[in-house]
Amino acid sequence: MSSGRERESFLDKFLLPGKVALVTGGSRGIGKTIALGLAEAGADVILASRKLPDLEATAHEISQMGRKALAVPANLRNFPEIENLVKRSIDEFGRVDILVNNAGTNIAFGTSVFDIDERIWQIMIELNLKGYFFLSQGIGRIMRDQNSGTIINTASIRGLMPTVGSGMYAITKAGVIMLTQVLAEEWGQYNIRVNAIAPGMIKTKLTEPVWTDSMRTKEFDDNTALGRFGEPEEMVNAVIFLASEASSYMTGQTLVLDGGQYPSVRRDVSRLRVKGASGESETR
Repeated sequence: MSSGRERESFLDKFLLPGKVALVTGGSRGIGKTIALGLAEAGADVILASRKLPDLEATAHEISQMGRKALAVPANLRNFPEIENLVKRSIDEFGRVDILVNNAGTNIAFGTSVFDIDERIWQIMIELNLKGYFFLSQGIGRIMRDQNSGTIINTASIRGLMPTVGSGMYAITKAGVIMLTQVLAEEWGQYNIRVNAIAPGMIKTKLTEPVWTDSMRTKEFDDNTALGRFGEPEEMVNAVIFLASEASSYMTGQTLVLDGGQYPSVRRDVSRLRVKGASGESETR
């Protein structure tokens, strides 16, 4: 049996004391929850999104936890603003140990691919993929010089399993998954690990059209093994694992956090015939 000291050492691998994390889309939803979770694990946090007042509110919460926080307004579709974010981060902290690329949009939700115009394409590619690439590049150069760092990209289950009406979003998130693998392959030599999470339907502003619609909610529940939507808080544990030494031999991987999405799973499971205590088949 392991001693208490050994167990404590094992659990310490999940903590992030002295680390500096940069979280994009950090003012609300999954990004805000991740930022607060990283701070709770011991990291100082740089927050980036377009709206400074929302960022400052989150930064204040982090400061109340005894951690340092920096709010940097940035539209990650624009390369000069990415460069400014990298510069501000280094000027303030001198290093970045953890990058969480989380900012994203789905302005094409419910839109046929026949109706995707150049404006929609441009916005979604620039924020969901271009921003991830060039911010990773900028922060990656810092991590290369440090000879250490972890990058965590927020992909989506749609990047692995598209559905009708999510085509454009699925294309960008599939790109994020491949970006994760490409960076992991090339940057491992610099002790930089790159992984991704692929959330399913999580209750955020982005997915509000679904979880506020009773018919869509019922359909989603019937197609999910756990029979419910996920909560932003349920993404945090996975991110802390990927950001910490607990995942020290893991790179290029995508963790799927979708509650078990299978077509008609709850309907079909309810029809299964299983053996009862008597050994006879019975309907569940």
